[in-house]
Amino acid sequence: MNMNEIERALRELRLSGIADTLNTRLMQAQSAQQPFLDTFAAMLQDELDRRRSRLTERRFKHSQLDERLTLADFDWRFNPKLPRQACFELHTLKFIAEGANALIIGKPGTGKSHIAKAVAYQATLQGYDVRYVEADTEFARYGLSSQAEQAKILRSYIEPALLVLDDLFLARRISEAGAELLQTIVHQRYKQRRSLIVTSNRVVQDWGKYLGDATMGTTILDRLMHRAAMLEFEGKSYRVKEATARITQNTATA
Repeated sequence: MNMNEIERALRELRLSGIADTLNTRLMQAQSAQQPFLDTFAAMLQDELDRRRSRLTERRFKHSQLDERLTLADFDWRFNPKLPRQACFELHTLKFIAEGANALIIGKPGTGKSHIAKAVAYQATLQGYDVRYVEADTEFARYGLSSQAEQAKILRSYIEPALLVLDDLFLARRISEAGAELLQTIVHQRYKQRRSLIVTSNRVVQDWGKYLGDATMGTTILDRLMHRAAMLEFEGKSYRVKEATARITQNTATA
């Protein structure tokens, strides 16, 4: 085989990682008089790296996360009272292996969504199937969907190893269909020991009121909190801080 035939064969075999670096690896081997096995090992590693990268990208896209946040991006100094150690413990992802949950409750703008997204992104990097949902928006969409679409949506919320329900009860009340969906999600994932992260501005004692059914609220919290870490976020709003900084900058440049 000549080089063109070898490259075609590699792509036919779906070995694009090797095909893309073949010429470079051959020049490297010739320049360093590298043993064949060392060259072959490097080419195999190129293929593995390419496949892992594609899998990671696929998991991120499927997760429906809208940004790749990390804990390194977070300004811990702004709100020093935040539960930093508990956040890093979540980031180890042990809770997913244990089928446990996390409730991140607190004031608006204190970083709840950032932490939830950072943990979810880390989970995609570690090979977990993840789904991120803006809770109130998606629950409203569910209520307007056909029965067949609702069944598909429900499966997408039950099957992932980690489901993030962000900003639950942002609009205080959710529809009856949304409330029933939340109860089903929590119940099914509890039975299957699949993890949930829930963020909310609303204290858990008021959830029954927002659901319009105190008994349903108790049932949901009973399962959700049985194996769960509770993280309370207090302090100043990052959004207000950023808005103030923008106004100050615009005033200075005006």
